[in-house]
This record gives sequence, structure tokens and C-alpha cells, in this order.
Amino acid sequence: MTTTAVQHAWLAGIVEHATPFLFFTGKGGVGKTSCASTTAVALADAGRRVLIVSTDPASNLPEVLGVTGDDDRPVAVPDVPGLVMLDLDPTAAASRYRDTVVGPYRGLLPPEAVAQIEEELSGPCTVEVAAFNEFVRLLVDDELVGGYDHVAFDTAPTGHTLRLLSLPAAWDGFLESNTGGITCVGPVSALGQTQESYADGLDALRDGSRTTVVLVARPDDASLSEAARASGELTDLGMLNQRLVVNGVLGDPDDDALAQARSDHELAALAAMPEPLRRVWSGDEMPLLARAPLGVDALRAAAQPCADEAETPSLPPESPSTSRLVDLVDAVAAAGPGIVMTMGKGGVGKTTVAAAIALALAERGLPVTLTTTDPAAHVELVLQDPPANLHVTRIDPSLETTAYTAQVMDEAGSQLDPAARDLLEEDLRSPCTEEVAVFHAFARTVAQAEHRWVVIDTAPTGHTLLLLQSSHSFVAQEHTRSGDLATSDSARLYERLSNPDRTRIVLLTLPQATPVHEARALQEDLARTGLVPWTWVVNAALSQRSTHHRVLAAQSADEVHRIAEVAELSPRPPVVLPWTDHPPIGRPGLHALLTPTGS
Repeated sequence: MTTTAVQHAWLAGIVEHATPFLFFTGKGGVGKTSCASTTAVALADAGRRVLIVSTDPASNLPEVLGVTGDDDRPVAVPDVPGLVMLDLDPTAAASRYRDTVVGPYRGLLPPEAVAQIEEELSGPCTVEVAAFNEFVRLLVDDELVGGYDHVAFDTAPTGHTLRLLSLPAAWDGFLESNTGGITCVGPVSALGQTQESYADGLDALRDGSRTTVVLVARPDDASLSEAARASGELTDLGMLNQRLVVNGVLGDPDDDALAQARSDHELAALAAMPEPLRRVWSGDEMPLLARAPLGVDALRAAAQPCADEAETPSLPPESPSTSRLVDLVDAVAAAGPGIVMTMGKGGVGKTTVAAAIALALAERGLPVTLTTTDPAAHVELVLQDPPANLHVTRIDPSLETTAYTAQVMDEAGSQLDPAARDLLEEDLRSPCTEEVAVFHAFARTVAQAEHRWVVIDTAPTGHTLLLLQSSHSFVAQEHTRSGDLATSDSARLYERLSNPDRTRIVLLTLPQATPVHEARALQEDLARTGLVPWTWVVNAALSQRSTHHRVLAAQSADEVHRIAEVAELSPRPPVVLPWTDHPPIGRPGLHALLTPTGS
């Protein structure tokens, strides 16, 4: 067995005080998977039996551990005795869940009735509930986890995770009063059978002697703010045993101008850390590495507080052809009214690029709407002073759900007898109603592109794909529920999104191996749904700046290879944006991204 003689203080503390369940959570792109994997390897090297689980729809756990994943089946991690990986596939879990619910009705009900139940089970909420069922099994089933000392969860981005954790509480009231019929996640009787497991799962999450939540953040304002929000909401759920790890801290700038600017930014962000978050921070920091720790050997090296002696990789013989953000805006403006969607993993800069594109279009005198479907909704923070012809909006899940519920009750409920109306009202209290409401709001926003330029900052990858792939399902579901509520905007959503003359899908990534590979997987998933990205944007590239700092120079050289990889994947020469000394917030910051030099 390989053991790490000396470990970073944050890692040594987690290993020493590790509870049976460890949850690594935070904003997308902060390094949850790296921290979770480093911890799991360290625990196994200390002689513990460890199961590491991914519940992320956009999981990259197999890549980080260097293991060929087998969806939903435990796989031993080579060269780490005692460590087993489980990569849960939410889509496969939903398929099994549908089979479990629908199976007993086949042959008993007419085919039309079975098809209706399947349609009710086709929405994103079903995927979340099904994945949560798998998640709860790992918390309460001793046969599954009894052989392990620790179960480490590499969880999905914060908003998605919190939604999963809050589902049991949301269902409690619904199940108590609704004892019959079909909901969007199956028969109420089937849900009732899981209620006890949900309660046991929540008990495990709230027990500080059994569960630790490790909040992972980067040393920047947006990431720390998101971690503070997550900490507060987890506290409200009763999960009080929390620990903050700040990942990617540069350290000594070594008289390098770029490194000094980055270090100053990090120190200012840490000094301004929200007070509630400071209460769960013991100074735990993970240093910035020359390159992402991929593979067991790299994870073990990352655990040691010694200098990273990785050599700077050689540059490719030819630089790839790239373009500027202003060129992208020129092409979008010339194409006429339509849709621009920034898509990609959380944390890659979708909001910033969407705001920059929208601002540039508006400053050309065009009518523009900038909106977000992201629950985190940072658009208004990035662009606080838009011009008059730029309308900034947010699809607010709470407001949309209230309005949608009232609409259904007025239009469909008015024709029902009291008992049926009560049943419909109870059904609308389910968590799935929010998904339907947000979908219709998204469809209405897209419909505005008939006469405007609509720039959409979309939610993190997994949620966005579920939203796009479910358009036909939601329309059919609403037609089943109300007979005539499926609006023309909803019915035409996919038609509009799949028209390359009207829709520009811009894939965003960081110039690092894992974000590039995840964006490539997103492009492949989009192709299966008939959607083709228009171009790629590589954000926050150190390679566009000058530096002699050892770590930053090594990262910069590695980035050139990633940009070349993106150039092969992008239908057009990708836009490459430089890392900026200050967050590109407000008009001056966004203008800096649009200048020909990008500086």
C-alpha cells in the first residue's frame, strides 16, 4: 500500500476527522472532483475502505481517477487498495424508475393509459427523483455501504444538489394529503413507499457524527458567494457539520506581474469572504497546481505540500486559428434577430460572455434581451447598468411556479368538480410543477427572438440538456393535463432551437483538460438531439498573457494544447479570451473582452 507521508493541512484534517459520509459540493468548476478524489485516495492509503460516488449528471470522476467507468456498477480503482468508484447515471436511474412504476400496469391497463403514465414520467423532475432514490439507498442501505468505512460523494453543482436534498421535505406534505392518482413522478402509492427511506436519509444528512459537508470554492468573489449561499441553505436543511476548502490558491507571486495581479485578487476575495462562510473555514487551502491532477499518481502528488516540479510542456509546432469575441458579435448582428445561447459546465464564464455579447449588440442600436435560466442567476451582478435597449430578465422559478399554478387552476380547474379540482391542486404542489413552469417561461423567452436578439445564459450542462430534450414531453404532458394548455411557444420551442439560421449555440470552456472534455461530450449530446453548436469560446486563457511564474507558465503552455484541441472540435475558429486582472463586471469590464486585443 502507498501512503502519503506528509499531507496538506486541509486534507490531514479531513482524514483525521472523517465521518462515514463526506459530501463535496460547490459551484461548478471549483474542483470538487479533484478534492473528493484526493481525499478518497488519502483515506484508502490510510487503510480505510472507501466508496467514492458521483451524482453529477456531467460526471468526470472516471477521468480524474483514471478509471474506465461502468455506469451504476462499483469499480475498483487500480493501485489504490480499498478504494471503489461508483459513477451513478441519472438517466439510467430514471429508466429503471420508469420500468418499476410502469411495469405493474402493463397488460392491466389499455396501451393508451400506459403511454400516458410513461409521458408523465418523462420530465426532468423524474430524473432528479430517480437519482435521489439511488442517492438515498447509499445513505440507508447497510447491505450496499456496510462494507465501507467512508462514502465520499462528488456531488453535482450546488443548485442541483440542494434541489435533490430538499425534495424529501417538499414531498412530505404532498404525500400526506394526496393518497391516490398519478403525479409527474409516478403513482402516489409508489412514492409513499419511499417516504420512510427519505426520512432516514435526511436523518443521516443532519447527523454531524455521520455526515460532513465539504464546501469547495475558488478564491474569487463569485465562487465564495455561491459557497456562502450553499452553506446557508444546507444549514436551513439541518446539515450543520460543514467545512470550507479554498482550492487553487496561487501563493507566492514571485515578482511576476500577472501572478501578482492574480494573488492580489485572491487575497482581496478571501478578505471579503462572507461572515457566515468564515465560520466554517479553518484556513484550509489547496494550492494552484501546474496542471489538473488526473490519475492516482497525480492525486497523491497533489496531496503533498511540496513544490510542484512538473515540467513545462513543449508547445505545438503550429498555433491554431482563433477569432475574437467582436467577430462573433458582428456575425450575430448581421444574421438578424434570433437566439444566442451560451452553454457549458458551470463556472466556465457563460454569464460573463452572454452579458458581453448582449451589451455589444445593444450598443449597435439593436433591440436585445439578456436572460438566464440558471438558478444562480448572476446576470444582474455582471451587468448592473444596461443601456435602455437592453432588457435584462431572469426566469424566477418561484414566481413562474406561482403564475403557472394559478393559470392551470383558472383554465383547467374551473371545469372540474370539487374532488377533481382538489386533486389537481394537490398535484400542482409537487416539486415537478416548477420544472414545467420554468420550461414554459423558457419557451416564451425564446419566442421573443422573432423580432429581437435574445441572449440566453443557460443553466449548467446537465439541467440544460434535460430542459431541451424534454420539450416534446412537457407539451404532451400539459396537453394530457388540461386538454388545450400546450401553448404554441412551447410546441415550437424545439423547432426554433434547431434552426441554425435563427439560433447560435456557443459552447464555453476553460483551457483545461476536464472542461474541454466535458464540453466535447456536451457537443456530442447536442448532436444526438439535432442541435449543432455554432462556435466555441475558450475563456480565461493565461496563454494570452505574459508570465514567467513557474506554475502559471506551465499552465499557459498546457493551455495551448487545449486550445488546439478545441480548434479541432469547433465548427468555426474558436474565440479565445484572456484571463483578466479584474473580474469583467459592468460595462468597462465587458468592453475589455470585446476589444481586438482582448486586454
